[in-house]
Parts: sequence; C-alpha cells; structure tokens
Amino acid sequence: MIPEPFFQRTVHRVCRSVPESSRMNRATAKHLIERYFRQLTDGCGNGDCTNEFCASCRDFRPLDNNAAAAKALELFKINAKLCNPHPSKKDFLDGMMSEADICPAKEDFSDVNHLTEDTVSTILGFCEERGDYSALIRIVGRIFSNSDALIKSFRKDEPIATENLDSSEPTDVDEQEKQGSESMAASSAALDEGLDEMMDPCEVTVDIGAVRRVYDRLLSLDQVEAALVNALIYLTPNMELDLEYLDVYETNPDYLNIFVIVLENSNLHSPEYLEVALPQFCKAMSKLPVAALARLSKLWSGYGLGHIRRMMETFQQLITFTVVSNEYDGETLVNDDGTVVAATQCLKVAFYASILGGDVDVEHNEEEEEDPESDELTLHELLGEERLYKKGPPADPLEQELGVRPVDSIRPLIPYEDFVNESLNEVVEMDKDFTFFKVNAETKFSFQSCPFILSVITKNQGLYYDNRIRMYSERRLTALYSMVQGQQPNPYLKLKVRRDHIIDDALVRLEMISMENPSDLKKQLFVEFEGEQGVDEGGVSKEFFQLVLEEIFNPDIGMFSYDDDTKLFWFNSSSLENEAQYTLVGLVLGLAIYNNCILDVHFPMVVYRKLMGKKGNYLDLSDSHPVHLYQSLKKLLEHVGNVEDDMMLTFQISHTDLFGNPILYDLKEQGDQIPITEGNRQEFVVTYADYMLNRSVERQFRAFKKGFLMVTKESPLKYLFRPEEVELLICGSRKLDFEALEKTTEYDGGYSKDSQIIRDFWETIHSFGEEQKRLFLQFTTGTDRAPVGGLGKLKMIIAKNGSDTDRLPTSHTCFNALLLPEYACKDKLRERLLKAITYAKGFGML
Repeated sequence: MIPEPFFQRTVHRVCRSVPESSRMNRATAKHLIERYFRQLTDGCGNGDCTNEFCASCRDFRPLDNNAAAAKALELFKINAKLCNPHPSKKDFLDGMMSEADICPAKEDFSDVNHLTEDTVSTILGFCEERGDYSALIRIVGRIFSNSDALIKSFRKDEPIATENLDSSEPTDVDEQEKQGSESMAASSAALDEGLDEMMDPCEVTVDIGAVRRVYDRLLSLDQVEAALVNALIYLTPNMELDLEYLDVYETNPDYLNIFVIVLENSNLHSPEYLEVALPQFCKAMSKLPVAALARLSKLWSGYGLGHIRRMMETFQQLITFTVVSNEYDGETLVNDDGTVVAATQCLKVAFYASILGGDVDVEHNEEEEEDPESDELTLHELLGEERLYKKGPPADPLEQELGVRPVDSIRPLIPYEDFVNESLNEVVEMDKDFTFFKVNAETKFSFQSCPFILSVITKNQGLYYDNRIRMYSERRLTALYSMVQGQQPNPYLKLKVRRDHIIDDALVRLEMISMENPSDLKKQLFVEFEGEQGVDEGGVSKEFFQLVLEEIFNPDIGMFSYDDDTKLFWFNSSSLENEAQYTLVGLVLGLAIYNNCILDVHFPMVVYRKLMGKKGNYLDLSDSHPVHLYQSLKKLLEHVGNVEDDMMLTFQISHTDLFGNPILYDLKEQGDQIPITEGNRQEFVVTYADYMLNRSVERQFRAFKKGFLMVTKESPLKYLFRPEEVELLICGSRKLDFEALEKTTEYDGGYSKDSQIIRDFWETIHSFGEEQKRLFLQFTTGTDRAPVGGLGKLKMIIAKNGSDTDRLPTSHTCFNALLLPEYACKDKLRERLLKAITYAKGFGML
C-alpha cells in the first residue's frame, strides 16, 4: 500500500517554496510524487522496462522505503521520466485498492473521521445489536491506519457528543454538528486566552483514561485485534518517513498522541505484533526528536510501576524475540539489526521513566573541577587519533533533556537488573561495539550508548578494551619520544619498592610521576619487589596492591576509622596524615581498575557515589553509620511527642578526634542556642548528614578523588557504570562459587579432570571452610575475591609438578596457575596444601 500521509506532508513541504496557485496544483504534485514512489518500489510491471528510475528495470538497484521516498522527491523536482503502468500491474493495484479492508469505498459511519470514547461505544452498540462487527473493524482499521485521524482521536478537549452516529436521525446530526462547532470554537478561544497558564510540557492532549477504557472493550474481540495489527503495519512506515523527512513533530507536537495511543495497547507484546507491526513501530518511535522522547518518558513516569513495567517488558520481549530468531557473527552484527537497535532506543525511554517515577535526588552534586582548555595540539591529535583518546563520551541527549542521570536515582521503580537483556549480551561483539562507541558514534549504533541493557560483565569487557588501547597508545608514544630524544624507551609504569617501606617508596615514585608526566599513569603497571626475582605478569601487581592497602588501612596509622558493626572503613576527619597519602589511596583504586586487579577494600557505597559525582545525604548514613547515627536520626524524624522537650537537642553536635577526645561543632552559627523542634528537625538531620559525609572529610576526600581521577578521568567508567557496579569492579564479589570454578578449570602436564589426584583435590577444596577457601584463592590468584561474573570467569590452571614428593604446591598468580605434585594419598595432599596456603608469601624463581 502507498504511504498516503507521508505524501500529503511531502507535497505540503514542496509547495511551500512556490506560489500556491490552486488546490488542483497541489493535488497534481501529490499524485506525481505517489507515482514516482510506486515506480521506485513496485515498478511499472513491464519486464522489458528500460527506465533507470523504475523497479521493473533489470539494472535497477532496490531501495528501501526511506531511500525511495527521498528519491521520489528528487525525481519530482527534475521532472524525471514516468512509466505508464503495465496492464497486469494496473489491474493488480486496482484490485488491491478495491479489496482493502482498511479503506473501503463505501461503509456505515463514513462520516467518522476520528474516534472518541462515545463514538466507539455507539458503534459497538450498533454492532452488538446486529451481531456483526464488520463496521467496527472497518472504522478501527481506517482510523488506526491514519496518522491525522489518530492525532485527533481521544482528545481531552473533545466536546461531548459532537456527533450523533445514528443515521436514522439526520436532523439531530445537523444540530449536534452545529453545537460541536460552537463548542470547539469556545474551547479554542479559551486555549488562546490561557496560553500563559499552559499545562506541564510533558502533558499530552490525549485522554488516557478514555483510551484505556476503549482498549479494554476492543481487545476482547479477536476480529478487532487483527484489524489493529494490520492498521499498525500500514501506519508505521508513513510515520517513519514523516518523522525522518518532514519534521512533523516540530510542526505539530500533538503528533506524539499517536505513540501515546498505540502504546496503551496492552497486547503489543503478543506474537501477532512481534514479527512486523511492533518492529516497524519501534523504528518510527526511534525517529522521534529528543524533546518528544523526553515528554513521553515524563508522561510514563507518572503512570506508575505497572504501566512502565509493561512498556519495559514489551520492548525487552521484542529484543529477545529478534535476537533468538536470527544468527549473528563477525560479519552480521547485532548492531546492524534495525529492530534490536530501535527497540533498545525505545527501552531507554522506559528506563528513564522508571528513574523519574522513583526516588530521585538531582541536587547534592559534587563540584567537578574542569581542566583549562589548551590551544596546543597533543601528539594524539597530530597522529590523527584524537577520537580514540578523547576525554570521554558526551552525556546522553535524553539524559540532558530530562535533567536526570542514573546516579541521581535513589530507588527506581523497576530494578536496574530488569533492564539487562541476557540474550543480547550473549551476541554483542564488544570489540566492534567499542569501536563504534569511540570512533563511529555518528554512523554506527553502539550498545554502550544504552549501558542499562548491558550486564556488568559485558560493560567490563568494553572498559577492558578502552584501558588496553590507552596502554598501547602510551607505549607507542613512549617509543616515538625515545626515538626523537635518543633515550631508552620505558613502555611501562615501573614501580620498584621495598616490602618494609612500601608506602614511602610507592608514594614518592607515584607523586613524582603525577607531577612530571601524569600520562605515564596510563601505562601498564609493572611492579618489582627489591631483592625478589618475580617477574610481574600480573601477580606481583596484585601483591603490591594488597600490601599497600594493608598498610594504609591499618587503624594505627589513623587515615581511616573502622566500624566494628559494619566492618567498613570511613575517612578519619581528624587524621594527621597529609593529603598526598589520600591521593595515593585514590591512585591505587584507579590503577587497580585500569590494570584489571581486584582489591580488598571495604568502603560504604556512599564513597563510590561521591566518586561518581554525588554528595552524601541522610539516606547514605544507613550504610556508612547505620547502628548509632542513622538510627538516632531516624527516631528523631519519627518522634510523635514534643521534640524540643523530649529530645533536648540543639544544632551543636559532638564527635571524637583521633585520640578519642570529644569535639563540639556548631552545625549553624551559635548552634548551641538553637533547639531542635518539630519544625526544624528535618533541617537538622539534613545538615548533620551533610557534615558527617561531606564537610567534615572534604579535605581528605578531595585528595582521594584527585588520585582516582588521575587514572580514570578519560575513561568511560562514569558513563557506563553505576556506583554499585564500580564497587564490584574494584572489590570483586564476596560470593565464592567453587562449583563454577571447578567446571571452568583447565589442566596441564598430564592431569585431566578424571585424574585421581584431581578428584582428591576438589573433594579437599569443597571440604574447606570459608576462610580456608579464601586463603586458597589468595594463594593461587593473588586475591581472595571473585572477579566480575564470579569464579567461573577465572580460568584457573592446575599443572602437574612432578611425582610424589614432600615439596609444597606452588603457584603463578600472574596466570592463576597452581603447580601441584602428584601426592600419593589424599591426606598428604590436604596437609601439604593447607601448609602452602597458610604460610606462603613472597615471590621467587623456580
């Protein structure tokens, strides 16, 4: 069928640039453009056609609807050759038009050009009386296949009973039309007078309640369901063309009504829609301008959990259905699947609606320090590589339009995990997706532009590629500099430290690098312990990180305070250490992420929220100071008696210093003179939380964040990951699944999974307690945490290291390799293994 509404708008757009002599001229132009479009898509039907602009020509290269529409405009402007339809083709087209259910030539209720709830009720009553729903089916098909008709349907400002649809009373029709015209004129005048008091921009003119009631009645009829599917199939190509070429939303913002009405259909996820109708609809929706998508997201956010979840599940089902129905490989990428891409972009609207509809804090943001702009060209720019190493991805346009970020969300309506599509994560090629994300963002779609749909494991792969490419880049630049300057190249970030002076050595070296050449921090880390022969292939770095953290978090140093109840550390506001020490801690965390190492750090979640740009607030105290402070403030807020008399509190608070001495602090000027009352208790709680989490540790945290950003500022970390995911990247998972580790372990040197020693080994490991299992993991891999994705992602190797002997097992933590002698019995294996994991420390050459 010909996308009629598209050509109506096309003619209007073309004719605006020439004098409008008559209505006949516009009709002629419309007809010609239609003929060009048919000629480009269907052809003339003549198998021997020689017109290069006709689909029937043998040399013609097929065009999709979008390209054909644009070409039809060009051909119209240059008055290109038009073929006369071949007789067989003409007969076929005429038959299609005459037999189409969607636009019958003659029908009951032919004067209905849009729908209202009353109209539908009248038609339904008419059909129920006769036991024949053909009239309803034709009208639903006609209205739902026409964008202009849908825009006018179910309006909030629709006058009551504008039309009487009983054809047996023509006098009433005339009277009602007159009343309707007067009512519409009055409504229009009222709107003109009230322009300064308009509704919220996210509001639409659709009566949502009426639409839902109508759908409840229509979807109970199978025949009407089929008409809705067919109408949507006919409507959506026209909408896609309208939005892409004619900017219809800018001309008429009520164009959004179409999407609002269609998406209220609760059956969109059913198989009838999934194959053709819904994919086409999503492609049209993805063409909406950002302002329209933001209106839609705000609108949905007010509808509540049930509605947003239905939208989310509809788009998720389409993505899953499409992915499992197709095969993707290195040549055929899921990034090129228009249906999956469009549905993902639509899912983004539901994602932000879930955030807006939940608890959000768009305030309380940490101040971001902006680097001064430099006019000097960097070496990356001179080499033409600036796109690969630009500072980071721009903010998401929809995010900017809505003025909300995922990190602003305290609690979304729908858990983040529900937006992750596992089927998609299994087929996305992250190396290629990363290239699209960093280099070809204007021409290729990257799923990293919609990170909510990706799992932490998948996003971590993208971060890994980003980090490795930066390391490779710094290595190249070092080689180039050394060639120019005639110096020995130094492609690594080398740290040579003494075990008993590890903090001093690391601090001096890293501080020197950060001042002289901070780009060296982007090189691959290479650690050497003085007097030890271990070569750093990853394991020595892990040991370095562990020792540094053990030293820094030692309570005797006093940089951090430890909470026995939560087992978490917090910045000590009374610490005597200088800021360089805190900068070192931030550097260590950044280097760990950059070098893909897991650290044994224990911070509350508010630390990661602050690193991502949010200040701490009262709710964060439930994690950082839950037992005493949070519970006390919560009781204060919930107290039902006389707050001033019962609590006897003021705006002066007390806390202890490094030596346990009490310190008094006024939250407000002369705070000791301001009692806490029912009227100001909320202010007291907010101010108290701000002091504890922000102001009291501002010096320490600023230095800590500075060190962290020295390594990660140009990384997509902040764009891709939420605070809880950043914690997982740094700390790994505390959950240890040794069953998964056993399934993925590989064997070498003559061992296999069926070897007796291997069976004894796994029986021994599974019999260990939690602490012994962590010691084994530390001994074999250099950390007692599981990586992102669990122990199944570890790829441990167990290799044979000789026959029965008294030697202990050894390990290569760089490669997660355990060298295990073939002990004579299970008891000896257990005894030797326990001794190795309990007492072994340090590196040596075997």
